[in-house]
Amino acid sequence: MPHDRIDALLRAELRTLHTEGRAKGAETVLAGIEAAQGDRGPRYRIEGEGAFLRMNANNYLGLSLRDEIVRAEHDGVGRFGAGPGAVRFISGTWTAHVALERRLAAFHGREAAMVFSSAYAAMIGLLPQILPADSAAISDALNHNCIINGMRLARPRERHVYPHLDLVALEARLAEAAKHCTRAVVVTDGIFSMRGDHAPLDAIATIIRRHDADFAENILLVVDDSHGVGAFGATGRGTEEVTGAQADILVGTLGKAFGVNGGYIAASQPVIDYLRETAPTYVYSNPISPGEAAAAARAVDLVDSVTGGMLLDHLHRMAARFRDGLHRLSFETLPGAHPIVPLLVRDTGRTNALVAHLRRHQVLATGLAYPVVPRGDEEIRFQICADHTEADIDETLSVLETFLGSAP
Repeated sequence: MPHDRIDALLRAELRTLHTEGRAKGAETVLAGIEAAQGDRGPRYRIEGEGAFLRMNANNYLGLSLRDEIVRAEHDGVGRFGAGPGAVRFISGTWTAHVALERRLAAFHGREAAMVFSSAYAAMIGLLPQILPADSAAISDALNHNCIINGMRLARPRERHVYPHLDLVALEARLAEAAKHCTRAVVVTDGIFSMRGDHAPLDAIATIIRRHDADFAENILLVVDDSHGVGAFGATGRGTEEVTGAQADILVGTLGKAFGVNGGYIAASQPVIDYLRETAPTYVYSNPISPGEAAAAARAVDLVDSVTGGMLLDHLHRMAARFRDGLHRLSFETLPGAHPIVPLLVRDTGRTNALVAHLRRHQVLATGLAYPVVPRGDEEIRFQICADHTEADIDETLSVLETFLGSAP
C-alpha cells in the first residue's frame, strides 16, 4: 500500500533531529577484534577506518572476550542448541536457565531470581505488575528510560518524580502519597547511567522505614543496578554493597559487567512467583538462549572469585587514573568511583566536535545530547573496562589534550 505522505513526514522529522543536533546518526559497525598485545588492550576494527580503542562499552570487566566465558557459551550451544525454542511456560526452560537463576539469587543473597530477555524488559514487565490502582510510583528525575516507560505503562493512582538525589523531596512525596494510596513503590537507578553517581540506598531505606506504616500495603524499594552489579563495590555486588542497604526488588543485567546478554530480577520468593505468572515480557517473550545462560552463570562464578576481585581492583584503578587525568587537563567531570566517567561539555556542537576528534585519532567515544541528557548537561560518557591498560588510558587522555590545543 502507498505511504508516500507518511514517508515525507518522517523525512521531515529526521531533518529536524539532524538540524537540532539531536540525531544519534549512523551506527558504528564493528567488523572484528584485535586481541590485546603488549601494553595495550584489545582494539575493535571498523571496515575502512582501521582499529580503534573502545571507550564506550558496558563490558566493564572485559568478560565478553574471556576464553572461559566464550567456551561456556559454545559448550551450552553444543548441548542445548542455538535458541530456547519457545517462551518458558510452553517449552523454553532449560536446566541452564534454572541454574543461572539459582546462581543469581545466591550471588545477591535473595530467595529467588528470574531471567528476562533484557534488563529493560525486566523493568517494563515489573512496574505495571506492582503498581495497582491505589498505589503511588515515586521516581528519581534522572532514572533510566526503562523506568520512565515502565511507569507510563503502569496505572497507579499517583506518579511522583523528585529532583535527582533530593531525599527531602523524596520524603515529602511519600508523605503526600500516604494521604490517598495504600501502597508506594520507590524506584531508582543504583548507578545513574549518564553520570556514574549512585543512589544513597541506605538513606533511602531509612526514609522508607520511617513511612512504611503509613501504607496498608507497604513501601517497596525497587533498584535498577544494571551499571552497578559487577562493576561497583569490592566484590562487584554493586550499589547495595557500597551503601550497605538492600532493595526489596533488584533489577540487573547480564549484558554489561557479566559480558553476555539478558536481564534479571532478584527478590523474595513470593515476588518472583507472582511475576512468573503476570509479567508479560517474561510470559510472552522468549528467554535468552540456554548457551547464553550457561555463559552468564560462568561469568557470575568468575566475578565471585579471586580472579574477579583482581579484575575489579584493576578496573577501579583505571577509572581513578582516567578521572585524575581529566582533572589534570581541567576538563569538567563528576566525582565518584564508578567506571562511568562523564566529561561534561555542556554544548551539543562542541560535544560532537570532540567525539569526531577522538574518532580521527582511533578512539571510540559517545557524545550524549538532549533528550538523552537534559539541555546544558551535554557530555561524553567514557566507560572504563578491566581490559583497558594504563597505556590505553594515557592514550585517550593524550588525544583529549590535543583537542584543547586545536579547538577554537
